[in-house]
Amino acid sequence: MTRSVLLQQARRIVIKLGTGILTNEANLPDVQQLDRLVEQVAQLRAQSREVILVTSGAVGAGMGTMGLSKRPRELADLQAAAAVGQTHLMQQYATLFANHRLGVGQVLLTHEDLRHHQRHLNARHTLEALLQHGIIPIVNENDAVSCTELKFGDNDRLSALVASLLPADLLIILTTADGLIRHFGTPEASRLSEVSTISREITEMARGTTSITATGGMVTKIAAARIAMRSGIPMLIGPGRQDQILTSIIRGEDVGTLFLPSPKRLKGRKRWIAFFHQPKGALIVDQGARKALQENGKSLLPKGVLQLEGSFKAGEVVSIRDESHLEFALGISRFESGHFDQWKQLDQEVVHRDDLVIL
Repeated sequence: MTRSVLLQQARRIVIKLGTGILTNEANLPDVQQLDRLVEQVAQLRAQSREVILVTSGAVGAGMGTMGLSKRPRELADLQAAAAVGQTHLMQQYATLFANHRLGVGQVLLTHEDLRHHQRHLNARHTLEALLQHGIIPIVNENDAVSCTELKFGDNDRLSALVASLLPADLLIILTTADGLIRHFGTPEASRLSEVSTISREITEMARGTTSITATGGMVTKIAAARIAMRSGIPMLIGPGRQDQILTSIIRGEDVGTLFLPSPKRLKGRKRWIAFFHQPKGALIVDQGARKALQENGKSLLPKGVLQLEGSFKAGEVVSIRDESHLEFALGISRFESGHFDQWKQLDQEVVHRDDLVIL
C-alpha cells in the first residue's frame, strides 16, 4: 500500500499536539498557531473524518500564568501549573472550534483508567460516544492528580495508547522537528521518510529534549511508534508549525517520518496486556520455554520457570524474560509470587497462551 493511499484512507485520526507548537516564548498558548491547527482539523471533519486531539501544553501554559521560568520540580507545583494551564487550553480550544461550529469535550485520563479493564472499556465508550455526537475529544493526562508512579510518562505514549484503545486508523504526532533525522546535527543530516521496523539504528537516532516545558523528545516518539505499529496503526511524526501540515499529511505528501503498521496486528485484549500495564514482576524462563512460547504458541508451564523477580498477585501482568534477562513477552500470571512452590507442584499453567503477548 502506497503512502498516499495509507494516509488518505484514514477515517479515525488521533493527533498529538506537542508543547513546542502550542505555546509561545512566554510559555502562554500561541493563539494564532492554535487557530491554524484548529482550522485544519475542521477541514478534516468536513471530509467526514473523526479526529481525537491529544494535547500537551497544560504545564507550559500554567508556567506562564504563574510567572515560572522553569518547569517545576516539586510534584505539587507541577500539578498546580497543570491545573491552571489546562483551563486556559480548553478555553482556547472551545472558542476556536466554536468558530467552525464544532464542539469539544475534555477527557482527562490517568494510567489507572486504562490499566483497569472495565475503566479501559469505559474510556473507549466515552470517546466513541463523543465521536458519534460529532464532538472532538480533547485528551490529556490528568496531571493535576496523577502520581509519579502511575503516570503515562509523556503525551507521546498517551497518544499511542489512545490510538490503540479505539483503535484509530492513523496517529499523527506534531512536534518542532521535521521528523526522524539521520546524522542529526551534522552536515550529512537527512530526514527519514518511512520506517518499517524499529531497529537498533532507528533507536539510536532518537534524542531527548532540552525544552524547559516538554518532557519527551524523539526517544518517547519512537516508544510511541512501537505501540502504534504493533497495534496495526500507521504513525507519522511531522513539523507542527509547517503551513497546512495536516492537509499535506492526509494528501500523502512526503513530509515528516511515516512509521508503517506491523502486518501482525495485536487484537484488543492482547493490546491491553501489552501496552496498558506496568509489569509488577518478572518470570525468568529457560530456552525450551522461550521456544515453546515464541515458536509453538504454547502456554507457560511451571517447569520452564527458573526464577521469579519482584512481588505480584494472581491476575497481574508480569514480564517474561530469557536466561539473559531479555524481555520477550508479557503475560497475566495465574498465581501469586509467594505461592509459586505450591503452583509448581500442581503443574498448572503459569501464563495461559490467551493471556500472553510475544513482543
